Amino acid sequence: MTQTLKVVMAGCGGMSAVWMKTAREIPGLEMVALVDINEEAARKRKDEFGFTQALIDTDLVRVLDKTSPDIVFDCTVPEAHTGITLAALAHGCHVLGEKPMADSMDNARKMVQAASKAGKLYAVIQNRRYLPSARRVRHFLNTRSIGQLTTVNCDFYIGAHFGGFRDHMQHVLLLDMAIHTFDAARFLTHTDPQSVFCMEWNPAGSWYDHDASAMAIFEMSDGVVYNYRGSWCSEGLSTAWECDWRFLGDKGSALWDGGERFQAQVVSQSGGFISGHTDVALPEVDTTGKVDGHAGLIREFVQCVRTGGIPETVCTDNIKNLSMVFGAIQSAESRRLVDISSI
Repeated sequence: MTQTLKVVMAGCGGMSAVWMKTAREIPGLEMVALVDINEEAARKRKDEFGFTQALIDTDLVRVLDKTSPDIVFDCTVPEAHTGITLAALAHGCHVLGEKPMADSMDNARKMVQAASKAGKLYAVIQNRRYLPSARRVRHFLNTRSIGQLTTVNCDFYIGAHFGGFRDHMQHVLLLDMAIHTFDAARFLTHTDPQSVFCMEWNPAGSWYDHDASAMAIFEMSDGVVYNYRGSWCSEGLSTAWECDWRFLGDKGSALWDGGERFQAQVVSQSGGFISGHTDVALPEVDTTGKVDGHAGLIREFVQCVRTGGIPETVCTDNIKNLSMVFGAIQSAESRRLVDISSI
């Protein structure tokens, strides 16, 4: 018999729809309350997804006292994540939250410590690593077909007209979007950040209040150099949301467009001015249970709550992504190289 788990949804804005759709489809998951500072938003989601028995409230602590849930889903704005997570953990709940983990490294460390003290799972959504294509590229790099990885470059160029809070966020690209790519870089290469140098700016014609473009060079573990270039106010010739990637190894190179297009070449003949190269195909790999973006991650989290497992995006690992973000921000503000361990 499937164990019934009670869930409270905190934050009922646009992103919450995919959470609620997935929750509705997981056997034994009972949505007991929807919480939002805009009560009407919570009522709208309740009606839309048929959570007929769910409480509606604007105060999370009050709901936690009334319902004693097993899990809190945090789909609030970044500034609210710390308060939501700490309150949920203090009430004995497991927490799965939207990225970024927190609005500062100090707050992120408080959240990690609180999860450890409570003995509860706290994990963060990083849905891009749950795409089948990302799983296949990671597997390819693991085979070392292109040799030892030395350099990783990625480009993100999209003109995103969101409206709302993102238009007014400081460090909007680095804090709200680049964390997806930084997580992907760590996931694909099995490396962690060591240092960063970053430049951030707001181009002419930008519709954002603050810097919406950035370039960052990270020194990663195992001698890998990772270059990030991006803009959220770039019109025309958009990249995929998952970026355009180039991987350089000591025996070859690979290109990935963030979707289904992949190309790799390895050295087949050396000794001349330019080596001869042979195309290498991207191998198939079983991605069962590790796909479907948000849905795959949410299902994995619920399964880990039930079995005592550890999700891939557990807070103790995800905080490394945040250190890349705040390291890049500190570097951009100071115009100097930043040691990630000092963040």
